[in-house]
Amino acid sequence: MKQRLVILGAGESGVGAAVLGKQKQYDVFVSEKSLIDSKYKDVLIKESVSFEENQHTLEQIINADIVVKSPGIPDSTPLVKQLKEKAILIVSEIEFASWYTSAKLIGITGSNGKTTTTSLIHHILKYAGLNVGIAGNIGKSFAFQVATCNYDFYVLELSSFQLDGVDKLKLDISVLLNITPDHLDRYNNSFEEYVDSKFQIVRNSDENSVFIYNNDDTTIVNKIQHLNLVSRSYAFTSENLNGKGAGIEKGTLCIDINNPLRISEDLVSLNGKHNSYNIMASAMVASTLNIKENNIIEAIG
Repeated sequence: MKQRLVILGAGESGVGAAVLGKQKQYDVFVSEKSLIDSKYKDVLIKESVSFEENQHTLEQIINADIVVKSPGIPDSTPLVKQLKEKAILIVSEIEFASWYTSAKLIGITGSNGKTTTTSLIHHILKYAGLNVGIAGNIGKSFAFQVATCNYDFYVLELSSFQLDGVDKLKLDISVLLNITPDHLDRYNNSFEEYVDSKFQIVRNSDENSVFIYNNDDTTIVNKIQHLNLVSRSYAFTSENLNGKGAGIEKGTLCIDINNPLRISEDLVSLNGKHNSYNIMASAMVASTLNIKENNIIEAIG
């Protein structure tokens, strides 16, 4: 008997999850409380996926084996509370898609700079000739690409809402750029809960995982001190480089992970301190993947 997969929300992530679910032989049902955009409705019809719009019919949802929830739907919603009371597994589209790919996964989160850094990492890896996709909050959904593409790497921009739906997701490389108070209405107005959400990015990391983080962000540094991280961890800072990681010395970005890498800030098209952070984080990811120095410098320039 097929497992019933119910998807709440028929946007980019929801429809992507529906396509993947159908491919993996689930009994798929999509429920959208608003009107479904015609471009998404066309995909559901083409894939013969059952759906409803302008409503959430409880009887059609409560019999799910697995629920993929849109990141836009808060956990405080009565429907989500009812599903939790029934002990039904609720996951994000990112989590669901990760079950069906053996690609290396690179995840980027932070209150600011996620899109820039995700795009730059993707650009560097693609420039170096890797078979790489980009997903999360960018472009086609991760689930849709897992269903229709065959990438060796995925670079994923991950919001706190997406990370809230993580269960078994294991990222090969995790990047945490910064944490400043944001979306606190979704976290009971608790900055601590929001910080915990961001740190979901390293939830299932192990000794083979890499964690790259901002050593100038006191919130991140303080949280790390209370965790028992087993992943290889490298920090970036606007100060001088001290040991492995990345830093800035006399106008030069210095990255030292596998092979020492030096990038003059004059060669970089993105200006400003925040972009120096984004560039260092991106170059660090590339360095952990042993991408050649000239490929990194040329891609960034």
